[in-house]
Amino acid sequence: MASLPHADTSPLRIALLGPYSAGKSMLIAALRRLPSADVEELVDAAPKTHEATPHPWNGVTLVDLPGTLSGNDEHSDAARRGVRSADALMIVTTSELPGESETRAILQALDADGFADRSVVVVNKMNAENSDRDVILDEIRKRLGPFADRIPIAPTDARDYVDAINDPELTPAQRELLVAESGIDALTAELRRIIAPGVGGVRPKAQAFELLRVLTDAERKWVLDGEDLSAAETAEKVEKAISRAKDSVMSALERESEVVASKIRTAGDRTAAGVSEKDGVVPVDVARAVSEELVRAGTDFDAKFSSSLRTAFDALVAEYGTGVPEPEAWVNDLDSPETTIDASPDDASPFERAVREAAEKAAKAGAKKVHEWIGKVAVGGSASGSAASDIATWLNKSRVGQKVLDAGGKITNGVGKFKPWGKGKAANKVASTAGKVQWVLTVMGPLMDVKSVAQDQGKWMGINKHRKMIRDHFDEEARKQRTILTDAGEQHLSEWIAEVEQALSSLTKQGAEISAERETALEGIKSLRDEAEKLVRPVAD
Repeated sequence: MASLPHADTSPLRIALLGPYSAGKSMLIAALRRLPSADVEELVDAAPKTHEATPHPWNGVTLVDLPGTLSGNDEHSDAARRGVRSADALMIVTTSELPGESETRAILQALDADGFADRSVVVVNKMNAENSDRDVILDEIRKRLGPFADRIPIAPTDARDYVDAINDPELTPAQRELLVAESGIDALTAELRRIIAPGVGGVRPKAQAFELLRVLTDAERKWVLDGEDLSAAETAEKVEKAISRAKDSVMSALERESEVVASKIRTAGDRTAAGVSEKDGVVPVDVARAVSEELVRAGTDFDAKFSSSLRTAFDALVAEYGTGVPEPEAWVNDLDSPETTIDASPDDASPFERAVREAAEKAAKAGAKKVHEWIGKVAVGGSASGSAASDIATWLNKSRVGQKVLDAGGKITNGVGKFKPWGKGKAANKVASTAGKVQWVLTVMGPLMDVKSVAQDQGKWMGINKHRKMIRDHFDEEARKQRTILTDAGEQHLSEWIAEVEQALSSLTKQGAEISAERETALEGIKSLRDEAEKLVRPVAD
């Protein structure tokens, strides 16, 4: 923040950038038309200068920077600071031509530092013996590359100009010739052109480029190392591992919920195709087979979703040890002793009995027995009736039953007994669980007790209408079930992931805080950079 440029109306600053032997001080003396004594004092002091030295000239400030490429790091650093505070540049080289390092420095000033439209390249000592002006200028243009046509090049000989104005033995004609060939008057005109817009026209662009350089420095400050880097890397590694675990389970959840939906739609097609052409109802054997398929679909989903959770858990344990919490058992994947509770009404239709028998048979083969019993209780009587209460009491005696009813200990006291107010809540829990899990009965429900739809007139129309109704019903249930399974599974997963993140927070907290601070800083830097780049962008024609 301290390095950011401030609004300022002081005189424009034109910095002279170049190697220590290029004659920068002599150029300042020539531009200022200094007398001999002052010239010698200025030139003698120049090689010892470690800091930028200001000189007033025509209402602006010429800043003599320490020589670059001299091997003196202190000089180079001071020159760099001087460039950053300059409004315009005189890039000074000589007729001996810049070397490779000097050429790179010139191109950086013009390109990255943004001085391409606020600079003049001065080729000094052009009147030295054996100097071919045209050859030298052509070579300079080649070294300027893409900036050759944008940057004015001023050939000069500052020593000749200083001699011309100070040597008393020269004739007026000699003096006039030296001044003309020195190029100082042409350089003066070029400098005046560059600074013609004044402080309000040149400085905002200079400060915008300086802001960009400051922001680049700020970004470098946020390059992490040491303990900060290690903490951030650890946090990122843990976060990626948790993300992989979550993504793998979510992928399985989405895939398997769609499989269930597909099976429901297939079951609907099978049920519709099985509608009797004689009386328009679904035969008992078809209802039984379809019910078993639906229960198996639910059981398969439970097994595969639970397996994906276990796989994700095992992967995290392998990487971070037993501190990783085990996910709660998926509620549809519970096991229990073999027990049957018959809550079917005696006067149920053959179709309804077939559905219930199929659901019970399929449940015994898998891990859904508890929920099948709950389903029977919920369908067979009121949620708060004696049957629900009895089954709740029975379930509370087993570990699995307690998980179904009371995972958080809110209903029971943890020792197999209800809290005083808990028994009614347990019965309600049975009913609500039945509503979520025993979807087979919901899917098949509208088909129970279906009377004949085949009449003497419009028999085929009635049968086809019934078949369409069945398919539409199963399609709708497929969509509902996919959403229910996805939402419930995602909630189950989210709760476990939150526990994992909490358990591993000691590994991630410090690094996450550092990364968050860094991200916030870099976002702020980017916002400032975007604004600064608008200021430095060339104005459209």
